[in-house]
Order: sequence, then structure tokens, then C-alpha cells
Amino acid sequence: MSDDALTKQDFQRLSHFRYQLRCFLRQSEDICREHGLTPLQYQLLLHLLGFEGGEWASVGQLAERLQAKHHGTVALVDRCQQLGLVERRPSRADRRRIEVHLLPRGSELARRIAELHQPELRHLQEEFHLPGWPESS
Repeated sequence: MSDDALTKQDFQRLSHFRYQLRCFLRQSEDICREHGLTPLQYQLLLHLLGFEGGEWASVGQLAERLQAKHHGTVALVDRCQQLGLVERRPSRADRRRIEVHLLPRGSELARRIAELHQPELRHLQEEFHLPGWPESS
């Protein structure tokens, strides 16, 4: 056995982390469904609301944030657009590029759901002794 082999404590720590993460995700899934969204739809809205550097994102940027395939993200954007949560707009800078914008209904839902996630986020922060979230400027 090598000196860098994982110990029982390493496995316990990893198990505990995965358990806490799964609890958060399960609770998040429940909150999303209670508000008529799938977890992926909420994540798309959240990424649009919190996207650094702009008020919109491209499908490629959203696919990266979601860690999803491009074609799957296109289908997700389609579903969100049908629900009146987002819209596609041609870029003013490059007409070949399509921007995905959050609509007021999508923003309202994302904000409401994000607020409901705060107690569990605070719990995770305390559980893992994480520093506070960066302050917004």
C-alpha cells in the first residue's frame, strides 16, 4: 500500500460531503418541482440571472455552466422559451450569434427559488466551515 493511500477518515469525509451535497440537491429538486420547473430549467434561469459580464448568455456558455451537451442545452432553452421564461435574440455585435435572455417571469421564478435555497446554503456553509459568499458590488 502506498503512503498516499486513502484512509478510512478520507472515505468518511468524502461520504459525508457527498451525502450533504445530495441532501441539498434533493431539496433543490423538490423546491423546483413545487414551482413548476425541472431542476435543469431552474439552473438555466439561475445561470442567466447570475452570469458574469452580461445580462444574457450564449447557448455554448450555458452548456458549459450546465456541463451539458450543446444540443441538450438547445432543447432546454426551447422548453424554457415555450414556457415564457427566456427568449432568444440575435446579437447586436454579431448577427450570427444568438443571445439567450431571461424574461421577467423567468427572473421572478429564479429569484423566488433561489431565496428558498438560502437556508440550506447557510447550513452547508456552516457544515463545511466555508467562508462567506463574495459580496456583490
